Amino acid sequence: MIVGVSRETTPPSAGELFGGRLPLANRYVDLLASEGVARGLIGPREVPRLWDRHLLNCGVVVVRVPEGATVADVGSGAGLPGIVWAIARPDLDITLIEPLLRRTVFLEEAVEALGLSRVTVRRSRAEDVEATFDVVTARAVAPLEKLGGWCLPLVKPGGLFLAFKGRTAQEEVASSTAALHKMGATDIVVSSYGDLQVPATVVEVTR
Repeated sequence: MIVGVSRETTPPSAGELFGGRLPLANRYVDLLASEGVARGLIGPREVPRLWDRHLLNCGVVVVRVPEGATVADVGSGAGLPGIVWAIARPDLDITLIEPLLRRTVFLEEAVEALGLSRVTVRRSRAEDVEATFDVVTARAVAPLEKLGGWCLPLVKPGGLFLAFKGRTAQEEVASSTAALHKMGATDIVVSSYGDLQVPATVVEVTR
């Protein structure tokens, strides 16, 4: 584990994204690099690239989230993107949905340590959540059609589902468009965010 990696590798663009809350983002990186690795939520090889591959990759997308929105992060894991968004945008009410106990324990501890008063951790499967949200996001590694089945029922009418995807985003959209429309999707687009080494690719699904 590399403790303190955030202080050593914080890129200039992080200050632009997090502003006065950059110290909180640094503390979160420290948590990921220490407890996140120790508990198996983050692989040791990810530590040197936590900023570029994870925090910035998640954070640049939050511009797409309306002011004051309610947000659900499905399969939150170590809090990506939910905790990153909460740090960057204290105006958001965010629910981290995660079924695994060891992950929810980490999330609860991280939320408390970072003083994120508008973040709720919920140990649950997405299918068992009855609430709806303005924006639902997922960075989980699962096919788009499966993610849509989990996430679209949680999106309010007129709301947005933001699925983090990689280079296969267009192919996944092509193969799952019909199914997503049956689930209530009205518009589906692929967008890229951030001047990063690997830009964040997101499938934006409007319900």
